[in-house]
Amino acid sequence: MAFNRQGFKDKSRKNKPFQPGQGQDGRGEQGTEIVRVRLPRGKEILGILDQRLGASRISIRCLDGKSRNCRVPGRLRRKLWLREGDVVLIEPWEFDDDKGDVIFKYNPSAIEWLRKRGYLKNIEGEF
Repeated sequence: MAFNRQGFKDKSRKNKPFQPGQGQDGRGEQGTEIVRVRLPRGKEILGILDQRLGASRISIRCLDGKSRNCRVPGRLRRKLWLREGDVVLIEPWEFDDDKGDVIFKYNPSAIEWLRKRGYLKNIEGEF
């Protein structure tokens, strides 16, 4: 990798030859490869974001049939941007089952993988 004047690595792609049929990252047309998908462990539950309520709180419809009022923890507040319809992984609170914390957001290729494997069969009509 070449270095620029300041001594940092130059990450520009202008010197690399373009190959037809490849995306920006060279993985094919779609540009996505599934290597690992985080699955629910223990008390974690998959859910779909219904409504953003403000102040890092959101309403999520979970796969177990309940609608939970969840929050985004402080460590993920600026990293995790959520919109209606996103598939997320939540962990219900121990003392109140109607509330929980959002711990992970799935990207579209991971959602497709989950649907093919049958993890999202309860909400097949959503996507």
